[in-house]
Order: sequence, then C-alpha cells, then structure tokens
Amino acid sequence: MVITLSGSGPLYQQVYRAIREGVLSGRLRAGDRLPVTRMLARDLGISRNVVLIAYEQLIAEGYAEARVGAGTFVAATLPDSMLRVSGSSLKDSLIKPGAPRLSQYARRILDEPDSEAPVQPPRHRLRYDFAYYLASAQDFPGDIWRRLLARRLRSIELDYSPVRGDAGLRMEIANYLRRSRAVDCSPDQILLVNGSQQAIDLVARVLLDSGDSVVLEEPHYQGAREVFRAVGARIIPVAVDDSGLNVNQLPRANRVRLAYVTPSHQFPTGAIMPLHRRLALLAWAEKAGAYILEDDYDGEFRYEGRPVEAVQALDRAARVIYAGTFSRILFPSLRMGYVVMPPALSAALSRAKQITDRHTSFLQQAALADFMREGYLDRSVRRSRVRNASRRQTLLRAIGKHFGDSVEVLGAAAGIHVVLRFPGVAGRQTARLISRAAQAGVAIYSTFPYYLKPPDRCELILGYGALTERDITAGIRTLESAIRPLLFKNSLT
Repeated sequence: MVITLSGSGPLYQQVYRAIREGVLSGRLRAGDRLPVTRMLARDLGISRNVVLIAYEQLIAEGYAEARVGAGTFVAATLPDSMLRVSGSSLKDSLIKPGAPRLSQYARRILDEPDSEAPVQPPRHRLRYDFAYYLASAQDFPGDIWRRLLARRLRSIELDYSPVRGDAGLRMEIANYLRRSRAVDCSPDQILLVNGSQQAIDLVARVLLDSGDSVVLEEPHYQGAREVFRAVGARIIPVAVDDSGLNVNQLPRANRVRLAYVTPSHQFPTGAIMPLHRRLALLAWAEKAGAYILEDDYDGEFRYEGRPVEAVQALDRAARVIYAGTFSRILFPSLRMGYVVMPPALSAALSRAKQITDRHTSFLQQAALADFMREGYLDRSVRRSRVRNASRRQTLLRAIGKHFGDSVEVLGAAAGIHVVLRFPGVAGRQTARLISRAAQAGVAIYSTFPYYLKPPDRCELILGYGALTERDITAGIRTLESAIRPLLFKNSLT
C-alpha cells in the first residue's frame, strides 16, 4: 500500500491517519509489516522523527505492534469495531458521492485522531498498569454509595430535573468549593454537567465562533484541543514551564476569546502555577476581554507546600469559568462535573446545556447531594489524600532506587500522576520503550499525544492512584529491568 499524508494538522497526525484508515478499510491487513520509518520519511519528504511519533500513536491505540528486531506490524488482533468499514477509508466512506453531506464540524472531528483510545484500559489489562486517569476502587466507600442510591430510588420523582441541576446538590457543591478551594460562588452560578469534557464543550459553543482564537497550554489536555478544533477555533499554543503557563508569552492581540488552563496541577506536566502568575493571567484576561476556563480536575490532592487559591477565587472582573469533576475523587463512570459560571454567561451556558441533553442524571445527583450533606465526601477525600500521599512516596522511592539520575520526575507535588523525562533517551525511542514494558507486563503512557509539537526526549506519564504500594514497587522494578537497554546511549539504534 502506498502511504500518503492525510488531512491537515501536524504531520505526525497526517501519517497516523493515513495508516489508520488503511487498517480500517482493510487495505492493510493484520500482520502486514509497515514501511521502515527511514524509508517512509524519505518517500514523504518529512522527518523520520515525525514517522516514529505516528507509529507510537498507532501502537498505543492498538492498531500496530512493535516486534524487537523485526519492525512494526499491523496488530494481529483488532477490535471488531475497527473492521466495520471496508472498501474505503472511514472518512472517505462518509463523504463519497451519494453519502450525506457533512457539516464543517463533522469534517473537523473526523480529521482529529480519537483521544479516547489511548486512555482506555488494554483489552487484557497488564499486571502493573500505571494508568493516570484511574483512582483506587478500594478508596471509595461503595457500600455507602449503593445504600444512598437505593434510598433515593425509593422516593425519586420520575420527572425532568432542573437544567442547572438539583438545588440541594448545587448548594452542597457551593459550600464544598468555598471551604476546600476558596471558590466564591452561589448555588445559582453552578451548572451540573456530565463531566469536565462536557463543560469544555459547552464553554466552546457559547464563546467561540469559527476563526476565533483560543490560548492552549503546550502540552495540554487533548480533549480540550479536540473541542476547540471542532468548533473551528484557531489555537494559540503557549509554552508551559516549571511554573505552569508562561504568562509572558500570552498574545497581546484582543482577538483572543478564551484561555484554557489547568493551574493547580497542569496536565500533563504537573506544574503548579504560583500566585504572581495567576494574578498576571487575570490581568491579561481583563485587558484582552478574554475569558479563562480553569479546569481544576484534581485540585484536592496536594502534598507539598501551601495550597494556592483557585484562579476563580482571585477574580474580581468575572472573567473566570471554573470547571470541576468528581471523576478523580469518586470514580470516572459517575460522569458528573460542574461549572461555576460568571453571571454574564449563566443564561447562555444553561441554555446550551438544555439543548444538549436537558439535564444530568437526577438519581445520581440526589444520591451525591446526600453523600456530601452527610459528610461522606469530605471523609472520602481525606482518606484518599492520605493514601495517595503514601502511594506517591512509594513511587518516588522506587523511581529513585531503580532509575537514579537517568530520569527527571515532574509534577510530583500534587495529583495522582507524575511525568518521567528521560534526558538520555530520544523521543523516537518512546514506542520501543512502551512496547518493551508491555511485554514485561507493565503499562506506561506517552506524553506525546498531548503536544502539538512533541519533545525530542522521551516522556512518560505514570499514574499511581489505582495501584497498591506493593504493586507500585514491583511495577517500577519490572519496568527498569525491561527498559534498561534503552536507557543507555550506546543501546539506541
């Protein structure tokens, strides 16, 4: 099969799409060997590193597999859902003559690789899975939650709930945010949503027209990037350093409508934005006439230093839209989050939510209100914070023991994941490293999907929230043994 660049966007995504479409259409079959990266790069007139990053993405999503000493091949086993389209690519089959005419929105979302696949558990979960999006099931009081659900189920009204959410739950969230994050809001400012992803989507729909500019951290949460591209926004990447978003690089133009930030634990690097930068960010937003979307996805977990107030708590000009989620402190499948809306946007965001799905599950809202009102949430967060702090310490000790100076650890002061940066390992080696680890039973994750321009050094995300301390220790020991040959320069080929 002749491989050509597909679509628009970064070159590595164009290579990724071309090969993925070949697999989906059947032109590339299970077991077929993919072109040698050096030859494909030469044929396409691009950097070999671009091809290597595309191959890494294909391997991470299960479309391809690396065989040490043999090359890269189409995966022998593919999910049935990947093989439903034959004779043409998925995208082509939707826009060929006779098929429905797609909107620009649909074309844009088809051009963007699916961000869900890399963060889903492997088909057969590996023994040591350092997933960065999971919390421990043992930390959550499941028996209490089931009892509260059953109690509410006996008395719940079989009707639509208010668009903004149950009034009792919004009151509990406002009280919780005030005491835990210093967020200043009333229950009327709170909008219940189906997780932070819906919060980002609603904000984009309300504030952004095609061609509008949005500031995005680099690196960043890929789900936000997909939303902004879907609405046709122009993304302005601003670099992240050890103190989070570099406010000195914010654009001066007043055409920027929105800045998306994760200041309390930058994703994925884990940097924490200090107070002076938060104030500078607010000053910029007021001057530029822009809004700030503050995604506080795991602000409850901080282990070092004095907690810094949320950017929303410092806002005096009503420029901050604050989004939070219960996925990290309770469990992801709950699919419940919230938005603290500036008064000027309250009506528009509420109406957008109503048009999208009318309301979030009322049964779970009612149970969660009881869970918070009766003190279970505070106790659960405190317990998780203590246990996660112990897991974190175990992880850092194990990394220090087995990797020493060969690795830099980023973002360990908060959250439930860290980033490992390997100064001695080229970025193009990341796919091989992940493959070697998987063969040894260790699941690790690359940061590359979260960059517009991936770094030239290997970076990995390791989550520890869902592992026991024993498994953390054993997993890091197994990881070091598996990838040791790739940590030395004379082993890089």
